[in-house]
Amino acid sequence: MDSFELNKIAGAVLASILVILGVATLTDFLYAPKEANPQAYAVAALEDGAAGPGAAVAEEEVPLATLLAAADPARGERLARQCAACHTFDEGGKAGIGPNLYKTVGGPHAHDPNFNYSTAMKETGGNWDFEALDAFIANPRAAVPGTIMSFAGMRRPEQRADLIVYLNTLGSNVPLPDAPAPREEEPAAEEAEPAE
Repeated sequence: MDSFELNKIAGAVLASILVILGVATLTDFLYAPKEANPQAYAVAALEDGAAGPGAAVAEEEVPLATLLAAADPARGERLARQCAACHTFDEGGKAGIGPNLYKTVGGPHAHDPNFNYSTAMKETGGNWDFEALDAFIANPRAAVPGTIMSFAGMRRPEQRADLIVYLNTLGSNVPLPDAPAPREEEPAAEEAEPAE
């Protein structure tokens, strides 16, 4: 190999490095979070429980049991299609990138003997109850720190409930928790009559 060939190879390597560094610098520039203007006017935070004009109304968190009672396994089956790239759902199905999810609900965390789970998942005690599944589907890395599952999570609680109810139909059939009774509105306090 002559020196001209070596120069071409070295040039290609250096050009590749420059392109990678240039793209990295450009993306940092385009997507970097903007820092707050130090001369901006600071707004004092409202006291706890105080609501000012234009304050957002906090959404009331619906209990998981209520969501599960209203969940639809058919919608869950449609949602599970996005999981099919890594998981199988049929009885005796082979593990793919992720474990087979048949009979997951109620089973131990590392339930599929044919799958090589991460150490974090193997060390997670307990079973896949409804709450554990809901937390894991919402944010796998927060629910089981150290998991190698690359799924970012499903943010909408209604969708998670649909998916969990569908998974429950796959050989588990664990009874759903009883939904709490709806809260009754407290009657308005009667105005006190003036004393005579």
